[in-house]
Amino acid sequence: MRIYLIRHGRQESPLCNVNVSLSPEGREQARLLGKRLLEENIGEIWSSDLLRAMETAEILNESLRVPRVIRTGLREISFGDLEGLSDEVIAERYELFLRERAKMDRDLSYPGGECAADVVRRAEPVMEEILERPYEAVAVVTHGGVIRSLTAHYLGMDLAKTQLLAGHLENCGITEFVFRGFDGRFFLNRFNDYAHLEAYPKLLRKGWSGKR
Repeated sequence: MRIYLIRHGRQESPLCNVNVSLSPEGREQARLLGKRLLEENIGEIWSSDLLRAMETAEILNESLRVPRVIRTGLREISFGDLEGLSDEVIAERYELFLRERAKMDRDLSYPGGECAADVVRRAEPVMEEILERPYEAVAVVTHGGVIRSLTAHYLGMDLAKTQLLAGHLENCGITEFVFRGFDGRFFLNRFNDYAHLEAYPKLLRKGWSGKR
């Protein structure tokens, strides 16, 4: 089975992990991704229950027309006390924590929130459920922290090193894993593929003044 881990489209707010809808640019990102995935024989679209992920999945499904599944286990990593804050406030208020996290010598939980291992513990059962589906390919609309944590886990990386996996994934970028059933192994086919957005600079992170 091929599993396409997709980061949701650009959201309306740059604040940390607020549950908001997509911006107009985010909706356009999702439409372009839907067109790109038309030839991939995707059998279902799964998503987290956060608004930006569900809306991305809905727009993808305007092109794909397949069943939808929603799971809370695919939610973004909990940033705990950092949620709802701007990058500037986080940098000032949590300077010591960010400095420790940057060392990448242990899988630190966000203050009042989760670490990468916590994300894997709740997201992996969802992935196992997906693998039981009778499809050649499944699209999974989730979040940057989930994609980095699962990628590190399936590649056998130290979860403290998830920051090495592209600090910021592009919205509506594709990370594709191939699951080999006879030995239960995952193979990474591509990471953060956003070729469908490259002709539209304003849809890329570098074309946006926000950060999320």
